[in-house]
Amino acid sequence: MEKVQGEMEIERWERSEELSDAERKVIQETWSRVYTNCEDVGVSILIRFFVKFPSAKQYFSQFKHMEDPLEMERTPQLRKHARRVMGAVNTVVENINDSEKVSSVLALVGKAHALKHKVEPVYFKFFTGVMLEVIAEEYANDFTPEVQRAWTKMKSLIYTHVTAAYKEEPPGGSGGGSSNKVTETPLPT
Repeated sequence: MEKVQGEMEIERWERSEELSDAERKVIQETWSRVYTNCEDVGVSILIRFFVKFPSAKQYFSQFKHMEDPLEMERTPQLRKHARRVMGAVNTVVENINDSEKVSSVLALVGKAHALKHKVEPVYFKFFTGVMLEVIAEEYANDFTPEVQRAWTKMKSLIYTHVTAAYKEEPPGGSGGGSSNKVTETPLPT
């Protein structure tokens, strides 16, 4: 039974539902509040991502051996990457009514990560989930069930569009699979 649920989860992730006009508006409204603190929120997202999924650090030579989240947080490279990530999400949100622009921006992100950085696509599923967790926690008053549903669709849209580049060219070239083991470390409660 568990296997079927897992397969259904994967299927749900690989299919992005169309956002309604109301959902687009909700996303833009909540994002405008998040983006006023873009670097700090971006750093929080990346730190949580690396704590939960330490194997993701392998793609970052500047801090891949760092274990202390505070040490990582102080690195200029992490802060710079946080600004870039938040900037990309901002471009998507600003252009959410232009599906071609959204596809184009996310395709560029996907191609860079697939071809240049050789990042396994599963990390985008993990990352978008962590992004939603952090935003929901830091903006809990704004995160009503309606907002949660809209952002859940948004994370699926991001994941689907970014990973579409992987269908064109798998990470690592023409091999497809990877021997990197992805591990999730539970967060302390």
